[in-house]
Amino acid sequence: MVLLELYWSFLLIGFSSFGGLSMIPQISSQVISHGWMTASQVTDIVAIAEMTPGPLGLNCATFAGMQAAGIPGAVAANLGTLTPALTLCAVAAAFFNRFRNSRIMQKILLGVRPACLGMILGVIVSLAMDNYVRSGSLCWPSIAIGIVDLVLLLKCKVSIPVIICLSAGLGLLLFGLLGI
Repeated sequence: MVLLELYWSFLLIGFSSFGGLSMIPQISSQVISHGWMTASQVTDIVAIAEMTPGPLGLNCATFAGMQAAGIPGAVAANLGTLTPALTLCAVAAAFFNRFRNSRIMQKILLGVRPACLGMILGVIVSLAMDNYVRSGSLCWPSIAIGIVDLVLLLKCKVSIPVIICLSAGLGLLLFGLLGI
């Protein structure tokens, strides 16, 4: 039954999101409401999914499915995630040339983009609360790591894999070795 629930949940996520970060609020909602993961575990899978190659939503589905039901769960979640994309891509490919320059399509996209941005901002706030607030107070070492990462990414144009490795090292140093 869990496998069918995983497939169905990720099928709904796949049909109602637009991939990437816009999937995270829905994945979080589904896995927490079904009791497959906690909010802290969702934060962990998002971080791991960002570090691993491949689409973010598919990586999250793999980790969430593994957490809920092992390898069969990962397969069910991945199939659920991929079914909508494959179906919609096939349909879109059939009609692409016909609607490519449609004014209606352009207006639809103008409405969808802000909704995706709003969902991403909601995830950012949720992840920030989970990562930068500990026991009701701000966790200054975490904030410092985040600021350093932001500066390196935006000002110094450091690559994301380098930032991830640097952050992992800083986290290990600050929270592991120094015990802050």
